[in-house]
Amino acid sequence: MNIPFLITEQIRERGLFMAKSSNAVDRSKVLVRREARAAWLFLLPNMIFFVGFVVIPMILCIYTSFFDSTMGNDTKDVFIGLQNYKELWQDKIFLRALKNTFVIVLVSVPVVCIFSLWASSVIYKLKDSVLSLFRCIFYLPVVTGSVAVTVVWKWMFNNYYGIFNYIGKGLGLIEENINWLGDERYALWCIILILLTTSIGQPIVLYVSALGNVDTSLVEASAVDGATDFQQFWKIKWPLIMPTTLYILVITTINSFQCFALIQLLTSGGPNHSTDTVMYYIYYTAFKLYRYGYGNAMGVVLAIFIALLSAVQFKLAKEK
Repeated sequence: MNIPFLITEQIRERGLFMAKSSNAVDRSKVLVRREARAAWLFLLPNMIFFVGFVVIPMILCIYTSFFDSTMGNDTKDVFIGLQNYKELWQDKIFLRALKNTFVIVLVSVPVVCIFSLWASSVIYKLKDSVLSLFRCIFYLPVVTGSVAVTVVWKWMFNNYYGIFNYIGKGLGLIEENINWLGDERYALWCIILILLTTSIGQPIVLYVSALGNVDTSLVEASAVDGATDFQQFWKIKWPLIMPTTLYILVITTINSFQCFALIQLLTSGGPNHSTDTVMYYIYYTAFKLYRYGYGNAMGVVLAIFIALLSAVQFKLAKEK
């Protein structure tokens, strides 16, 4: 047996194998670079839009919040430091708008999440045709234009011929017509009611999908072990749909903080600023009073509140 020849062949084969492996690694690296380059090219239009219409305006908002800015051609922005932020906490209208905003958030977010979870738990096991019908019914206010929805609700709340006054008097609940949107006692709660009806569509659709994707074998196994419906939900379904719940909480919170269209179209902050929200007061200050620096300071404060509350929600959801 020619030992040196065998050793030489093994060395040559190993060299060829290493060369092939090196070429394969090089080709994979080239492929990865090509895929990364293609991915960035596809993302580029969205990145341009995001930077141009989100990042840069955010930076300008923070920057101008330190100025007495009116955006006029005849006036020059004057740097005033934290004066706008100091003025906020002495502005009674802003403080009331902030209070109204927190009332809307603290009422609407839990109600939307709880009702959406209950409704989706009831309908997600129905036949596909019936389930599609309920999805359409619940989601219809979301896709309907906000102006059209507002016009319908404004007619229902009308203090002369509105349907709520008609039903209330017919059932003997009220003796005379109520000016729902013109009375400080009712106006904000009317806004919250409308917001609830337009906010439950998306959470219900998401919860139906999440509950439909729960592993049925786990539920069936728990039923064999004698678990009740509540135990099955609390121990199995609820932890599995927690990511969906977290998303719904964050999105609903942000939408509630940014309540603006309903206020502008229905009450314009009245009566006596009882329905002012921070978003509407920002609009009023910036585009009615032309105090852009002061309005931007409100925007920064509102963004901080939203970020803090969202962080708390993330932390609590992770602990679950």
